[in-house]
Amino acid sequence: MTEGYIDVPGGRVWYMTVNGESSGTPLLCLHGGPGYTHYYLEPLEMLATSRPVIFYDQLGCGKSDRPGDPALWTVDHFVEELAVVRAALNLRKLHLFGSSWGGMLAMQYVLDRKPGLESLILCGSPASMPRWARDCAELLALQPAEIRATISEHEENGFTACPEYQAAMLGFYREHVCRMDPWPAGLERSFAEAGNDVYNAMNGPTEFTVTGTLKTWDVMDRLGEITVPTLLVGGRFDECRPDHLADMHRRIPGSRLEIIENASHLCFAEQPAVFAKIVNSFFERTDGGSPPR
Repeated sequence: MTEGYIDVPGGRVWYMTVNGESSGTPLLCLHGGPGYTHYYLEPLEMLATSRPVIFYDQLGCGKSDRPGDPALWTVDHFVEELAVVRAALNLRKLHLFGSSWGGMLAMQYVLDRKPGLESLILCGSPASMPRWARDCAELLALQPAEIRATISEHEENGFTACPEYQAAMLGFYREHVCRMDPWPAGLERSFAEAGNDVYNAMNGPTEFTVTGTLKTWDVMDRLGEITVPTLLVGGRFDECRPDHLADMHRRIPGSRLEIIENASHLCFAEQPAVFAKIVNSFFERTDGGSPPR
């Protein structure tokens, strides 16, 4: 492994390359949140058997600088940050992976910058935050009445940092974010080293209460502009629901859709062998020059 820091607008971001056993096209991984660090993506190191796998903590979280400037927490900033990281690492040929918010960032980067990419992988990533919020509200409605009441009461009073509120959310997370018991250490570290100011500014207090600047973010009607080979993947119980991914699949020309059973938002950690088989098959087609199915 190699690691270091890259100067980006607003500070420095930390990166790490897991060097593969062959010279395959590198895979750059974008974590979710915003602000939830690369740690929970550690299972993706399994893909380094055929190529370098690169992680970085976006500004404001993990091992990167935390400038504390609210003006930085915008989609445009993180698109520029991604472009700077790519240039600094000299990634002329590149597969781009995004998990959750990371996939949203990847889509915006592709739509705004029209970069050259070998492929795009979107894992549990919505194309519409208003739809995400509606979907999560429907999933939350399936939780026990006392849980819903606790969440509603705390949100109405602005007590979302309260341990009781955090405990009430846990059932939702265990069904739709990560169904493993216990949770992976990388996911625990992501919560511990999260940039909560970034998350609260852009998303809001929770997965299903979107009050930040991403509240109206929606690129669903622009997905037809994505021309790079694209794989959409998610879990059957994902908070980014399968029908959302299916709608995206229909709009992205030539894209491929895979729903992994017995998995949720962290399908790559819950079902690593299935996930690796899907992604490596996709890489064989894109690296080999054949279009994806």
